[in-house]
Amino acid sequence: MADGNENWTCGKCGAALEKKKTVFSYLGRSFTHDVDVCPVCGAVRIPRELAEGRMAEVEEQLEDK
Repeated sequence: MADGNENWTCGKCGAALEKKKTVFSYLGRSFTHDVDVCPVCGAVRIPRELAEGRMAEVEEQLEDK
């Protein structure tokens, strides 16, 4: 959960999330983006802007091919 400073913790294990460059793959294509990742269990928090923006754009482009 976040506080006003956007300090997120893992909902699974409670550890503080850390920014990490992460590779996302879809239909054989990949791109990297800095996202919050749990250093303990590896859970990734994908912000709404990324899911509705860049990821949706890549998905649409690949599915149109």
